[in-house]
Amino acid sequence: MKHLNKLFVAVLMAMGVSSQAQDSNNPWAIAFGVNAVDTRTSAGGGNNWLDRHFSQPFDVKNNWNILPSVSYLSVSRYVGSNFTVGLQGSVNKIDKLVTFDPTAPGHDGRGMIVTNPGDLMYYGIDGKVKYSFMNLIKSQVIDPSLHLGGGYTFLGDSSFGTVNAGAGLAFWVSQNVGIELGTTYKKAFDSSDPLQRSHFQHTAGVVFKFGGKDTDGDGVYDKDDACPEVAGLKQFNGCPDTDGDGIIDSEDACPEVAGLASLKGCPDADGDGITDAEDACPNVAGLASLKGCPDADKDGVADKDDKCPNVAGPKENAGCPWPDTDKDGVADKDDACPEVAGPASNKGCPEVTPEAMDQLKSQARFIYFNSGKSTFKSADVPKRLDAMAALLKNYANSEFLIEGHTDSDGSEAFNQKLSEARAAVVKNALLDRGISPSKLKSVGYGETMPIATNKTAAGKALNRRTEVKLIK
Repeated sequence: MKHLNKLFVAVLMAMGVSSQAQDSNNPWAIAFGVNAVDTRTSAGGGNNWLDRHFSQPFDVKNNWNILPSVSYLSVSRYVGSNFTVGLQGSVNKIDKLVTFDPTAPGHDGRGMIVTNPGDLMYYGIDGKVKYSFMNLIKSQVIDPSLHLGGGYTFLGDSSFGTVNAGAGLAFWVSQNVGIELGTTYKKAFDSSDPLQRSHFQHTAGVVFKFGGKDTDGDGVYDKDDACPEVAGLKQFNGCPDTDGDGIIDSEDACPEVAGLASLKGCPDADGDGITDAEDACPNVAGLASLKGCPDADKDGVADKDDKCPNVAGPKENAGCPWPDTDKDGVADKDDACPEVAGPASNKGCPEVTPEAMDQLKSQARFIYFNSGKSTFKSADVPKRLDAMAALLKNYANSEFLIEGHTDSDGSEAFNQKLSEARAAVVKNALLDRGISPSKLKSVGYGETMPIATNKTAAGKALNRRTEVKLIK
């Protein structure tokens, strides 16, 4: 693989040649593709020179060595008068070496026999001068050519120079992209080494032309084009005037919309002295302080952003007066209970009345639990929880305590945990109904606060209960 570095160094040197005055559009070309090496031409034998070289030129199966990958790269430059100079690097693997041995079994009748030399690596560096007949035949697609040159070949441990001659045919599918086919006869002169042999090399690949002098294709050469990368008009030295207002795009603040020279090419549809490009309301005359938009109620909010354009209101509320849904004199933005009237001293929320607490306590006391468990005993519990949640929502800025209680059955430690679990169950049920977690706390008192005797089943049932207390 050491010779592969030589190949790419040579290619990079060719690509780095300093630019010259361009004689034609797209003077540079780069091509790559697949190459095939046919070693039969130097095998000897045959009836004559033509027979040895051309009797089986396309015997691909028996004679051609093809590396199934991108295996050649070339760079070339047009130098004028249909001539191009270029450099090509190629790599291959020789597993079909044709030799002349009429005594060997299996020869083709002329003494030719194909052997596998053990996958010899092949590297080639070749320079050439090519003449194109494309202009002579006046074609825009078909590009036949002949070329001459020389090169150096590395084959296994051998290396040798060659004199080259060949022909090519390209088909240009666009102005810059083509498909190229080529064949080159490489003549070697030292026959003392059996690996230093003349051979054919065939190529098939894709070619790209570049480096044209009219980059934007506007008919103005780059050296005369003030905007060489953007198609434009000749009267503007190749620069565009997209909107046709007589101001070139590079000096036009609004290059895609026709405008006035006094406004650097920008229009002012509403005549308010603000260009449409900077006017947030380009079709309605307005104020410069509001980017050209009107303000009918003079509240400092442009009508287009004002949800109440005819009634003054703060900008923070989109130009509308602050709403007060419950009409309690506390704006909704400051009202902790915007849908329930309450005094400003309590942030717009009603203060908890004794009557409300009586209703909460009444509902809570009738939430009974199964003995020894934190599960509800009666089917009407969900309705009582709904009623409690409805009441609590009226007092969004008040905090409440849910107390859990048990009867005396079981140990005190068990009853303490059970009471805590019962209080938590009620609390969670209220949270599920939309009560804020910050407004509820729960605590368990075990069997320490009975409201009835624990000597009867009825009394124990009353003691398995919850209570609601107002914290603040």
